[in-house]
Amino acid sequence: MIFEGKVDESEVGKIKEGLPLEITVGAIENKQFEAVLDYIAPKGVAENGAVQFEIKGTLKKIDSTFIRAGLSANASIILNKAEKVLAIKEALVQYDEETKKPFVEVAIGDQKFERKDLELGISDGIFVEVKSGISKTDKIKVWNQLQGVPDYAQ
Repeated sequence: MIFEGKVDESEVGKIKEGLPLEITVGAIENKQFEAVLDYIAPKGVAENGAVQFEIKGTLKKIDSTFIRAGLSANASIILNKAEKVLAIKEALVQYDEETKKPFVEVAIGDQKFERKDLELGISDGIFVEVKSGISKTDKIKVWNQLQGVPDYAQ
């Protein structure tokens, strides 16, 4: 089975053949299908003021689920993946005004905090991978709360 779709010109430079796809079919709830990106059109087509590039992907294994040709479907292209890593909410990360390097503040006592510089990895927009700088047991100061009372995250 083949997935056919379109990618906007702003995203086409980030993808390449061989990347994994996660396909969701509108008519089939709570099910994802794995696929591989096989083809990216060399030339885009202008549609509604934006240039779109055709893509095709081959579904890997299809269990007993019956999929009709022509059903609407969406594909998520997996650009990078990290599993079983230390990750924190991206909202907890602060950035140094001068160096622009990321850091968090961790509790070292009652209402006492210490700055810890971080090396960050990939992000999904909510959580970000922490490669180094803190440990799993550190209590991170939640610095952007409305009440002004420090809170901790783990």
